Amino acid sequence: MDMNFRRHRLPIAPRLNISASFPESNHLPLTHLNFPGEPEMLELTAPSTTPLEATNWLKQVEQLGLRFAERAAAADADDHFVSENFADLKSHEFIAAGVPRELGGGGASQIELSNILRELAKYCGSTALAYSMHTHQVATAAWRWHHQQAPVDGLLKRIAAEQIILVSSGGSDWLPSSGTAVRVEGGFRINARKAFASGAPIGDLLMTSAVYEDPDAGATVLHFGVPMGAAGVTLEPTWQTLGMRGTGSHDIVLSDVFVPDAGVSLKREQGKWHLLFHIIAMVAMPLIYSVYVGVAEAARDRAIQQANHRRHDDHLQYLVGGLENELTAAKLALQHMLTTAATNQPGFNTTNQVMIGRTLAAQSVLKVADLAMEIAGGKAFYRSFELERLFRDAQAARYHPLQEGPQRRLTGQLALGCEID
Repeated sequence: MDMNFRRHRLPIAPRLNISASFPESNHLPLTHLNFPGEPEMLELTAPSTTPLEATNWLKQVEQLGLRFAERAAAADADDHFVSENFADLKSHEFIAAGVPRELGGGGASQIELSNILRELAKYCGSTALAYSMHTHQVATAAWRWHHQQAPVDGLLKRIAAEQIILVSSGGSDWLPSSGTAVRVEGGFRINARKAFASGAPIGDLLMTSAVYEDPDAGATVLHFGVPMGAAGVTLEPTWQTLGMRGTGSHDIVLSDVFVPDAGVSLKREQGKWHLLFHIIAMVAMPLIYSVYVGVAEAARDRAIQQANHRRHDDHLQYLVGGLENELTAAKLALQHMLTTAATNQPGFNTTNQVMIGRTLAAQSVLKVADLAMEIAGGKAFYRSFELERLFRDAQAARYHPLQEGPQRRLTGQLALGCEID
């Protein structure tokens, strides 16, 4: 990779900056049962952030990012987890960035976390995406602590004090969940395979779920946390993929893992919307898609750098204009997600708007990646040029829930006034 390239210092046309001004048990619970009823959605208001705090985080990202960029190609080539980058994130207290200050963390807002993730992605998409999978869980717990007085302070304090890393199985679960929970004395025996577990090689706590066939209530999803070192938890190195190769998103296999009754933090009906998932949609999805917008920004910069010597070519100008349109659309979609999330009103209305933004952001990110490859020309096909990796990393934007098909169905149901489970 050409390490003389510094994407923050290129003498190229400026981008439209749309969102810079925004945005002690072995089984720890992800959430609890005492959810209030869903409120009506409020009128959208513009979010705000503290510029000084945001600048400090971003300065650290820039310092660390140069190291991350130097390591990115090797992680991609060998499919190995970006462990050195996570060690650097830990040493600079990024693991607890989203933990409230009152609980010992960095107190970063959702907008600040979004900006951190966008900037990280410009240097190493895998590092940013794996970090987002930890961070969105921290941010969700912090939101619940702030807005619902949920008893998650123990978990958040441990993240701040011990720098523990959370691993999510949400990518392979969502509303239906997966795996089985069988009732035994004092708790449940869990058997499951959880895919897309980003950060698994260095994770401390798997936040997951399984399905219990309750004799009275029927199929019931149990939510719980399991230490990665617990008996019956194994990691299978399955992550050999098109892109985001350094996220370490291997399969985690749970074989007769015991979860005590006290370790079950939530029980819900399988396949049905629950307030927890509206909160996750509101808090997590804007953070995850901040990564992909950052990848698109980096692809744009790399393509423009390569093509700049042909700046007077009419067809090139047309292509670059289209790229700028798509990148702006991706930023606008992300801004819409963040602005909607800032209302702090979880429910179908907010989830719908966030998921529309997720679809639009993904579409535009993928179009940016395509156009960047065309603009850069034949050199883009070489792995040494970096743009090829950015193109592959961008493809993962297709796969996070809700994917476009389910999103369009949900949006259509709401528009038509249909009942939704």
